[in-house]
Amino acid sequence: MEWYTISDIGRLDTPALVVYPERVKENIRQAIAMVGDVARLRPHVKTHKSAETTKLMLSAGISRFKCATIAEAEMLAMAGAVDVLLAYQPIGPKAARFAALVRRYPGVRWSCLVDNAAAARGLADAGLEVDVWLDLNVGMDRTGITPGPEAVALFKEVLGLPGLRPVGLHAYDGHIRAADLAERRKLCDEAYAKVVALRDAIGAELAIIAGGSPTFPVHAQRVGIECSPGTFVYWDKGYGDGFPDQPFIPAALVVTRVISLRGDSRLCLDLGHKSIAPENELGRRVHFLNAPQLRAVGQSEEHLVVEAGVGHGYRIGDIFYGIPYHICPTVALYERAFTIDRGKLSGEIRNIARDRMLSV
Repeated sequence: MEWYTISDIGRLDTPALVVYPERVKENIRQAIAMVGDVARLRPHVKTHKSAETTKLMLSAGISRFKCATIAEAEMLAMAGAVDVLLAYQPIGPKAARFAALVRRYPGVRWSCLVDNAAAARGLADAGLEVDVWLDLNVGMDRTGITPGPEAVALFKEVLGLPGLRPVGLHAYDGHIRAADLAERRKLCDEAYAKVVALRDAIGAELAIIAGGSPTFPVHAQRVGIECSPGTFVYWDKGYGDGFPDQPFIPAALVVTRVISLRGDSRLCLDLGHKSIAPENELGRRVHFLNAPQLRAVGQSEEHLVVEAGVGHGYRIGDIFYGIPYHICPTVALYERAFTIDRGKLSGEIRNIARDRMLSV
């Protein structure tokens, strides 16, 4: 029996997200082994969005986390995390919500990002007493201040604001995706050099958080910095194909059934836009482990039509196990995932942080 096969599949309605906890644990183990010191690992929870998977990380000794939303931050606090970075700049009502969360969980070491003085002043005005990381633009070019004199000036301004404690530099280099590890390392080192130069220019003992999943193998070999991969915990087809140098294994799948036969060669599955991340082109949304020859030819909200070939032999109700090309937004489409242990359904986990608001 293949590792992904569910022997009691008749109990599972589809489409469904399924998670294999033993494989999750193996991915966590591999990440810790790569970074060497568990204290240097600050996983991003945007991929799994669940307290249950967070607790698997806590059980493995991981104590620092990174997130993108207030709901993810609250989920982490509820799960027992004690060091949480909101890797987002709280603007407008989000600053007030973050302040409320900080007050509700005083035992957590909270921090967030800033890349401009107006945002920093907004945090101070919201009454926040929190650690702050300068968000740096090292090439991703979506948020972050360019390392240089303006970043030095921003650090000094934050240092003078009440309640804010500038503690470090944050550099996400998600634009670096070269398949060849040597080329990825070269580009990563060039971007990281700007971070080190800024730290030297500021002249303070600042911590550094660098990278995501693609550059994790590079940053993991540095000394003293924190690494924040996220996708590793479940992994996916996109990263598996793009970065074969990384040792992680698929730990979450989508399960779908044949619901209609279309002529002699096509099947319709219950796996529409609402069930698999649709941002990639049609042929790069899902790969079926037990039917790799299937080719997607059309998709709508609730349906996926695939070409199976004349004489395919598939029947209504047949099951396909799909590994998403992009697992993070796929998880966000499901309120829950079903856990599989030793080939059988064993329970469920709630992806509670897919919501934008929990209690604050």
